[in-house]
Amino acid sequence: MATTPTTPQGCGCSQSSRCDPALQAATGSSDAGEALTLHIAGMDCPTEEALIRSKLAGIPGVVNLSFNLMQRTLTLTPPPGGLTPILQALTDIGLTASPLTQDQPTQGASETQELWWPLVLSGVTAVAAEAVEWLGGNSWWVLALALVAIGTGGLSTYKKGWVALRHRNLNMNALMSIAVTGALLIGHWPEAAMVMFLFALAELIEAKSLDRARHAIRQLMDMAPETATVQGPDGGWREVPAQTVQIDQRVRIRPGERVALDGVVIEGRSTINQAPITGESVPVDKQPGDPVFAGTINAAGELVFRVSAEATHSTLARIIHAVEAAQGSRAPTQRFVDQFARVYTPAVFAVALLVALLSPLLWAASWYDGIYKSLVLLVIACPCALVISTPVSIVSGLAAAARHGILIKGGAYLEAGRHLRWLALDKTGTLTHGKPAETDFLPQPGWTADQARQLAVSLASRSDHPVSRALAQAEMSAGIIPLPVTDFRALPGKGVQGQIDGRSFALGNQRLADELGGMTDALKEQLVALEQQGKTAVLLLNGDTVAAVFGVADTVKESSRQAINDLHALGVRTVMLSGDNPITAQAIAREVGIDEGRGGLLPEEKLQAIKTLQEAHGAVGMVGDGINDAPALAQASIGFAMGAAGTDTAIETADVALMDDDLRKIPGFIRLSRRTAAILKQNITLALGIKAVFLVLTFTGQATMWMAVFADMGASLLVVGNGLRLLRHP
Repeated sequence: MATTPTTPQGCGCSQSSRCDPALQAATGSSDAGEALTLHIAGMDCPTEEALIRSKLAGIPGVVNLSFNLMQRTLTLTPPPGGLTPILQALTDIGLTASPLTQDQPTQGASETQELWWPLVLSGVTAVAAEAVEWLGGNSWWVLALALVAIGTGGLSTYKKGWVALRHRNLNMNALMSIAVTGALLIGHWPEAAMVMFLFALAELIEAKSLDRARHAIRQLMDMAPETATVQGPDGGWREVPAQTVQIDQRVRIRPGERVALDGVVIEGRSTINQAPITGESVPVDKQPGDPVFAGTINAAGELVFRVSAEATHSTLARIIHAVEAAQGSRAPTQRFVDQFARVYTPAVFAVALLVALLSPLLWAASWYDGIYKSLVLLVIACPCALVISTPVSIVSGLAAAARHGILIKGGAYLEAGRHLRWLALDKTGTLTHGKPAETDFLPQPGWTADQARQLAVSLASRSDHPVSRALAQAEMSAGIIPLPVTDFRALPGKGVQGQIDGRSFALGNQRLADELGGMTDALKEQLVALEQQGKTAVLLLNGDTVAAVFGVADTVKESSRQAINDLHALGVRTVMLSGDNPITAQAIAREVGIDEGRGGLLPEEKLQAIKTLQEAHGAVGMVGDGINDAPALAQASIGFAMGAAGTDTAIETADVALMDDDLRKIPGFIRLSRRTAAILKQNITLALGIKAVFLVLTFTGQATMWMAVFADMGASLLVVGNGLRLLRHP
C-alpha cells in the first residue's frame, strides 16, 4: 500500500536527527533495555513490516520488535549506542521515523496524502496506449504513452521494488516491478501501462480506506477539547490549553460544553452525557462529590470541578492507549494469516519461475507464452488482500466496542468471545447495585439494642465492604456514634475483627460465626428466615457469643435480568459465584434467572470453581468488580471488569473492561465477537478464492496481467470494505 510519507524525505540519518529535536534527543540518549516507540510514516502493511524486520535483524542489540501497522508504529528495545544505526537502516530502505513519548498518542499521525494529478495522467496515457494499439497506430506512440503511464503512476512502486530486491525481499512492490518490466520487454506495452495504473489506483484507494479505520480510533481523542476554563490565583477564570492544567486546579464547564479533564465536582449540579466514555444512553446526574470524565458533555447547569488527573492520564487517554495497545497485539487468525503469507509468496514465485523455464521444454509452449504466464503468476503471488483483511477487521471491531463503552484489550479476546459457553458472575456490584441497605435488626439475649448498634457501627465504619458501609450509614444516620477500634483487621470472605474497650469483637457472616462457635438452633432459624427473603445476615460477635443480627438487602439491577436473558438466547449458560451465604445467593440467582447460584465462596474457591467449569465446558468468562474476584478473573478465559470508568487497575488488568455497570454490554460483546469471526472468514475466503480462480485461469491461458491486478487489488478493496462494516456494529 503506497503512501507518500509526510515527514521530510531525502535527508540522511545525521540530518534526520537535526530535523527533529525529539529525534535528536532520542538518538543519543536512549537507554539500553528501555522500550522506544517510533512512528514510521511509510509503513502501512506487512510489505514494509517484513522489509524492516529483515533490515533491523542485522543490527546487534535490537530486540523485542512490535509492529502496529494500523498506527504505523514500531516499538523496540534499541541497542546501547542509541537510535543512530536504526535510523540509518530505515533511511536505507526509504523510510523515515520519529520517536513518540510514552504519553503522546499515536493518533496524531498524519493521514495518507497523495498528489492526484500524476495518477490521473497515468490513467489517461494508459487508456490512450490501449486505444492507439487497438486502432493500429504507430507502435512507437504506444511505447511512449506506456512509458509515461508507468513513470507517472509507478515511479514510487519501482523505487520501493528496487529497495526490496536489493535487500532480497519479495514484497508486492518487487513482484509488481518485475511483472511490469517483463511485460515491457516482451512487447505488452499497453498492458504493462494499465497494470501499473490499476495497481497505483487501487493502492491509493486502499490506503484511504485504511485511514478510515485509523480515523475511527482517532475520533476518541477528538472528544476531549483542547482548552479548559481554569481559575487562576487571583480568582479569575481564563482559558488555557488542557495539556497545561495541573491536578487540584479548579475548572469550570458551562452547559453544552465538553469536559476537558477528569475531576470531582465541587460546585453546582447538572446532568452529563457520559455515552462517549461509558456508553450509557441516559445522562447522569452530577452533584458535589461525583466524578466527571474528559470527553463527556455537560447538558444542563454550570459545574466547577477539581482536576483529579492530568490530560495525558485521564480515563479517555487511558482508553486510547489501551485500544492502541490492543491493535498492536495479533489475534490468532492474524497470526495464522501472517504465517501462511510467508510461505505462499515464495511458493508462487518459485512456481512462476518453473512455468517460465519448463513450459517450453516440457509442453512445447513458446518461450513468450511461458514468460507471460509467469508474469501473471507474479501478480497473483501478492498476498496483500489476505494479510490486510485481518487487522482491518480487528481494529474496526475494537473501535466499535470502544465507542459503546466496551474496552477490549486485544484482538485475541475479541476473537475468543464467540467461544464462551459459560459465564460466571459475582453478585454484589455486578448483578446488584452494590448499595445494600439495612432492613432488619435482631438483638440477642443479654445485649441492649443501643449497645449492640454502637459496637456494630464501630467495626462497620472501618470497613469498605458494601454491606458494612450500608450498615454503618444506616446506624450513623440514626445518631449512633462509633467507638475507637484497635487491632482492626479484615478477614477475607468472612468479615472484620477488632478490639473495642479492650474486648475482641467481630462483624461478619455465618461462616465466621461457625468458626467462632457462636451458632445456636434459635439463631439458625433467624438466619434462615432472613436468607429466604434474599437478605444478607451480618452477625456481631463477642468471642463465641452472638450479640446481634442485622439484615441487609441489595437490589437487583433491571439490566441484569435482561442481560441474563440475552446470554441465554446466545446459548451461554450462567453461574453466580458469591461470598454471600448460599441461600441468599440462590434467592438472587432465581430472581435474576441465572442457571446456578453458589454462595459462601472464598476467593480461592471462586478460582477453583472457574477451573472446574473450564475442565468441563472449555471457555469460561468471569465478571466481577472487586479485589476478591481478581484470582477468578485472572483464571477465566476472558475476565470482564465492571464499572471501569475512572479505575486505573480495571482498565490495565481486565481482558475486557465495561466502562459502566451495565451487564447488557457482555451479550453485545459476544455478538460483536461472532460477527467479527464471520467477517474474518468471509475475507479469508474471498482473498484465497480469488487467488485460486486466477491461478486456474493462468494455467489454462485465459488470465491476463491487467485482469490479475484488477482482481488482486479488487480483492484487497473488498476485504477492507467488508472489515470496515464492523464500525457500524451497535
